[in-house]
Amino acid sequence: MLSIEKEFTFCKGDTIVIGCSAGPDSMALVDMLLKIREKYSLNLIVAHVNHNLRAQSVQEEEYLRNYCEKKKLMFECMMITEYGDDNFHNEARNIRYDFFEKVVYKYHACYLMTAHHGDDLVETILMRVTRGSNLNGYSGFKKVVEMDNYKIVRPLLRFTKQQLEDYDKCHHVMYYVDDSNVKDKYTRNRYRKYVLPFLKEEDPNIHLKYLKFSMVLSEANQFIEHERDKALKKVIYNNLLNIEVFKELDYFIQKEVLYYMMNDFYQDDLILINDKHIELLLNLIYSNRANAFVNLPNEVIATKTYQQLELKKITTEITAYEVELSKYVLLPNHHVIEQVEDVVGIGNNTCRLLSSEISLPLIVRTRRFGDRISIKGNGTKKIKDIFIDSKVKLNERDLWPVVVDSKGVVVWLPGLKKSKYDKKKAEKYDIILRYS
Repeated sequence: MLSIEKEFTFCKGDTIVIGCSAGPDSMALVDMLLKIREKYSLNLIVAHVNHNLRAQSVQEEEYLRNYCEKKKLMFECMMITEYGDDNFHNEARNIRYDFFEKVVYKYHACYLMTAHHGDDLVETILMRVTRGSNLNGYSGFKKVVEMDNYKIVRPLLRFTKQQLEDYDKCHHVMYYVDDSNVKDKYTRNRYRKYVLPFLKEEDPNIHLKYLKFSMVLSEANQFIEHERDKALKKVIYNNLLNIEVFKELDYFIQKEVLYYMMNDFYQDDLILINDKHIELLLNLIYSNRANAFVNLPNEVIATKTYQQLELKKITTEITAYEVELSKYVLLPNHHVIEQVEDVVGIGNNTCRLLSSEISLPLIVRTRRFGDRISIKGNGTKKIKDIFIDSKVKLNERDLWPVVVDSKGVVVWLPGLKKSKYDKKKAEKYDIILRYS
């Protein structure tokens, strides 16, 4: 007889959100919790995500809704209406856990429980070993994960899928089977159908061996993370990696720092990210190029700018603009160029022009290939070279304003360089511009 009480310490009055798909594993979990509900005065909420990919999904949702009403369980449900990610499983997982977290906060729950079992853990470890990962990835997933204000608990890791299906049969628990779980096109299914049976032939309790393996790696990883966290304080500030300091770290810790940075974008999905991506980042960091980038999965880009590395999500932000400069222009880089009556200072954030020497109107635009600016007494200089000399980040250059006249002559590079058309305060001028 399977007993969930041996797998987790319950307290009187615990509020628990149960992630439930209506499959055999999650229905067994719900039933086990129902059997001890009165004993511990548990507040149970069933949270279900309708993935909206199969006709059967509607039946599963309706069944769960009726089941919860009959068992006097709170029921929360959401339907996914569209998918935009190339990696379906990754996106669906993120949507599920975002929804589960909202339900947790709605009911002020202590725990989110999911029905991951021993077979799931074996499959996850095997996939991550095959793809390459770090210790955290190789350990699969933890039984208990500390979140900000609650814990994710997986109390069924000592049980196999077959044991849970036998439980359902013994206790007359109805469940639905997702046909996609047997299709060979999904990586996990291939491990489930072909690799796991072989391991079980060698040892029917192989899942317990893998559970121990996972726990050992998790303990080792705790020590590594402690060392990594000390390094993070030295190398990361405002989400920017200091490359010069980073290069002084031990190679193993370097990789852990990079996994940590990627975790912000991929959470616990280390199936999507592997050691090949770490290699890409290290090659970028150690390259001789001052400005370069690499693309990572799910529209994440890693950008190297001189001695800094930044990871960020690619967005559809404006990368080019052209506007006529009148009295005031708010720029996409959140700066302003305005025409003023007077200004204090002579730095590159101000510009004085004589309208008779240029062709009005003035235009503010982004850089173009071949842009040059005429410097007083020094010929011309490429805008690209000014960006390099001033160490302007690669991702900032596309939005940096260039002020030209109506004939396309560059008269000012705000904040960086003045042209030969700029006037000293003692000279004659009738236009004053300020960049702030």
